[in-house]
Amino acid sequence: MLNLPINLTFSSQFRAFIIGIFVLHFYFMEQRKLLERELDILRDRLLLMGGEVELALQRAMHALVQRNSEVANQVLEHDRVIDQLELEIDRLCVEVLTLRRPVARELRMVISIFKITPILERIADHATSIARAALELNDEPELKIYSGLTEMSNRALEMLQSALDAFTTNDSERARTLITEDEEVDKIYDRLVNDLMKTMSQDAAKSTRLARILFVAKNLERIGDYVKDICELTVYMKEAVFIKHQ
Repeated sequence: MLNLPINLTFSSQFRAFIIGIFVLHFYFMEQRKLLERELDILRDRLLLMGGEVELALQRAMHALVQRNSEVANQVLEHDRVIDQLELEIDRLCVEVLTLRRPVARELRMVISIFKITPILERIADHATSIARAALELNDEPELKIYSGLTEMSNRALEMLQSALDAFTTNDSERARTLITEDEEVDKIYDRLVNDLMKTMSQDAAKSTRLARILFVAKNLERIGDYVKDICELTVYMKEAVFIKHQ
């Protein structure tokens, strides 16, 4: 009779232990589902922001090439949407880091998104700078748009789209390839600068307008550099290695 309470106590403790394991398992499974859901939301918001940035760049170059001041103003007005997306993504990243405490690949993903967001915002700033240059040039006599300028913008836009696709699909090999492709943008930029400087020396009356074209080219060159940064973060997210400055 003396052993019965002991057996009952042991049985109760064992049941409590098993129940505790199930509760913890359920809790961690739910936390995992919440983390995956919130990471999906983060990825989707980043892609939305990336799409808005791509559109801003497309519109800015259209405004310049087609001398469309209405579209240029749309770029300037829509920049607020991109700024709001940046703030929203920053808030989501902080919430995921503090509430879900991701580790390993998930942690690298959140860190990468947190770093890519301001990069996209800076690219959008370059698009608004191009739109402002378009507004200034549209008020002056029409100037020849050098083929190298549209070639640069097309290349930079393609690289941005590919970089965002590589990030979404965790394709670090594609990201590494894109990093090397930035050299082509730099070569186009160098050729364009030489052409512009040559024309400026031959026709001083166009110097101010040509300087604005040169300013646009520099913005496009910087966008190529920012795309490289996105690709480097994709490699970090997938491979857990830093390749910046290598």
